[in-house]
Amino acid sequence: YLPITLIIVLTSSLFVALVINPVLTAMYMKTGEPDINKRRMVRNSLIFIVIGIVFDAVGLLSEAKGFITLGNLLLFIGAAGLLNVYVLTPGTIKFQNQILPKMENGYQRFLTYALKGARPYGFLIGTFLLLIVSFVLLSVFPPKVDFFPVNEPQYLNIFIEKPIGTDIEETNRTTIELEKKVMSLLDKYFTTNENGERESFLIKSVIAQVGEGASDPAQGNSAAQTPHKSRITVQFSKFQDRQGISTGDVLEEIRKDLKGYPGTQISVSKNEAGPPQGAPINIEVTGDDYEKLMDDAEGLRAFIDERNVAGIEELKLDVETGKPEMPIIIDREKARRLNLSTYQIGDALRTALFGREVSTYKEGEDDYPINVRLQKRFRDSEDALMNMRLTFRNQSSGKIVQVPISSVAHAEKSSTFSAVKRKELDRVITITSNVLTGYNANEIVARLKSFVGEYDKHQGTEISFTGQQEEQAKEMDFLSTALALALFLIILIITAQFNAISTPFIIFFAVIFSLIGVLLGLVIFQMDFVIVMTMIGIISLAGIVVNNAIVLIDYTNLIRSRLKDDMDIDQEDTLPFQQTVIAVIEGGKTRLRPVLLTAITTVLGLVPLAIGLNINFFTLVSEFDPQIYVGGDNVMFWGPIAWTIIFGLTFATFLTLVIVPVMYLLLAKMKYRLVYKKDTSYDIEA
Repeated sequence: YLPITLIIVLTSSLFVALVINPVLTAMYMKTGEPDINKRRMVRNSLIFIVIGIVFDAVGLLSEAKGFITLGNLLLFIGAAGLLNVYVLTPGTIKFQNQILPKMENGYQRFLTYALKGARPYGFLIGTFLLLIVSFVLLSVFPPKVDFFPVNEPQYLNIFIEKPIGTDIEETNRTTIELEKKVMSLLDKYFTTNENGERESFLIKSVIAQVGEGASDPAQGNSAAQTPHKSRITVQFSKFQDRQGISTGDVLEEIRKDLKGYPGTQISVSKNEAGPPQGAPINIEVTGDDYEKLMDDAEGLRAFIDERNVAGIEELKLDVETGKPEMPIIIDREKARRLNLSTYQIGDALRTALFGREVSTYKEGEDDYPINVRLQKRFRDSEDALMNMRLTFRNQSSGKIVQVPISSVAHAEKSSTFSAVKRKELDRVITITSNVLTGYNANEIVARLKSFVGEYDKHQGTEISFTGQQEEQAKEMDFLSTALALALFLIILIITAQFNAISTPFIIFFAVIFSLIGVLLGLVIFQMDFVIVMTMIGIISLAGIVVNNAIVLIDYTNLIRSRLKDDMDIDQEDTLPFQQTVIAVIEGGKTRLRPVLLTAITTVLGLVPLAIGLNINFFTLVSEFDPQIYVGGDNVMFWGPIAWTIIFGLTFATFLTLVIVPVMYLLLAKMKYRLVYKKDTSYDIEA
C-alpha cells in the first residue's frame, strides 16, 4: 500500500506541477516584495477577533459549545492574520533578501574552494573512505536488529496450560487463583473515585477465559475446546492516559511474579506490531520416527535450559506426550461369529459420544437440527458405554439381535501424543518461546545457533531455526532486491532522459553515499535497525536523493548549452573546459534554493512523525486544549522510517551540493581528456 499510495500521489503531483501550478502562477504570482495592505489586514484581523469574542461570550452565557468553538475559530483566524502581517511576511522578506543571498554566496565560495586544484579528488576519496568507515562503525557498534518495531503492549495475554486431561473445574480454580494474583499486582494502579467506584488510569479491563478459545493463537487453533487451558487478558488504556507508566514494565512484573506453580505452564505475551509472524524463538525438530523426535525435542529443550541463556521466557513444545486416551480393542473373530462389523461398533460409539442428526425441527423459516446422543452421565461412564447394546437383524436367521459391546470388545487406558504435526510431509515438533522485554531476539537466536549444533541428536533428526527469523530473512532479501531493482530502473530512465551514461553514474553514487548518513545516525544515536521499516525508509530516501541530483545536473547542463549558444559553438568538445567549471559553480549556486528547501521541508515535516508529536486540533479550537503529548504506539512503527530519511537526507544534501558537482567536474575532465583529447586546465579564481 505504501508504494501504491506514493505512485498515485506522485502522478497527481506531476499533473499539478505541469498544469495547475503554471495557471495559478500566471494568475496570482507577483515579482518583487509582496504588496500587503497592512492597515486593511490588521483591520480585518481585529474584526475577526471581536466577532470571536462575542461568540465566546454568547456560548459561555448559554452554555452552547457550538458558539464557543466558532468563536475560538474566528479568534485563531484573526490571530493568524496579525501573525502574517507582523511576523511571517517580514520574516519571509528577510529570509529571501538577506539570509538566502548570504547562504548562496557562502556556498559559492565553498564550492569554488572544493573544485580548486586536486581538491575534487580529495573530496571524492574522502567520501568513499567515510562510506567505508560508516560500515566499519556499524560492525564495531552494531545496532539491535528487529524484524518489526518493538511496541509497548496495548494488551497482554497470560496463557495458562495444565496437563492434558485436566478437568475444566480444576483449570478454573487455578485461573481464579492467578487472576487474584494479577489483580493484586495491578492494585497500585487503581484509585477510588468520589462515588466509591474503583478506576484506573492504566488498566482498562481484566478478563479471564477458561476452556474453549483459550489457546495461544501462535500454537494452533484458538477456537478448539481445551478444558486444560485458560487465558487472562489485561487491556491497557491509551498511551496518553498512562501517566508515563511503561506497559512493558508491567508485563515483566507480571512475568516475574507468576512463577512457581508446579504442573502449570504460564506464558505472558503482548500484542505484536505488524503482520502475523512466528515466535521470536522458533526451533523446528523434524524427522520420521515420532518417538525419537519427541526424545530429541525434549532433550534439546533441557540442553538449552542448562545453558541459562538470558532473555528466554520459557521454552515450550507444541506437542505433548501425556494426552490420555481409551482405545477400544475389538475381538474380530468373535464379532464375525455374531455377524457384527467394526463399522457398526465404531458408529454406535460415535453416535453415543458425539450424537447423530435424526431429524429437523422447523419454526417459521428456520430449520433446527435434532441430534440424539447419550446423556452426559452415561457418556462419561466407561461401563455404560461398553454395556451399550447393538441392535441389528441377523442376516442368516432374520431375527432381531441385541449384542452388548463388551461381549466383542474391551477398553484399555493409555496415553499418546497430543497431535502429530507435519510440515512439507515431514513430521515436526516445534520448540517456541517469547523474548523478555529489553532483550533482542536476533542476538538470542545467534547465541543459540552457536551451541545447538553440539547437541547429540538421533540420526535422521534435523534442527532448524524458523518462525520470525525465517520471515526476517525473506523480507530482507525481498527489500534488498527491491532497492537494487529501483536503482536499476532509475539508472535506465535517467540514461534515456539525458542520453548519457555519466549522469546516471553520478546519481547512482549519490544514492549509495546517502547511506553514510543512515548508518552514522544509527550508530551515533544507538537506534535499532528495523528491517522492514528502515529498508522502506532507505528506498524512499533514494527517490528524494535522485530528485535533488537531477535538479542540479539538469540545470548545469542547461547552463553549458547556453554558454555554447552564446559562444556560437556547435559541438561540446569545442567548449573551453573553463566554461564547464563556470557552469558547475553557477548551477550549484542557482539550484541551492530548491535543493536546500526540499531537504529542510522534508526533514522538518518528518520530525513530528519521528518523535510522535500528537496534537488534538479539535480540542485546541473548541477548548484551547491541544492535548499535546510525544510518543505513543504509532511512533514505534513509523519512527524508524522517518529517522532513516532524516539521517540520510541531512547528509545527502551535502552530497548533492558538493559531491555531485565534484563528480560532475571529474567526469567532464575525464571525458575531455580521453574522448576529446582537450586541455582541462582552468583558473578557478577567474
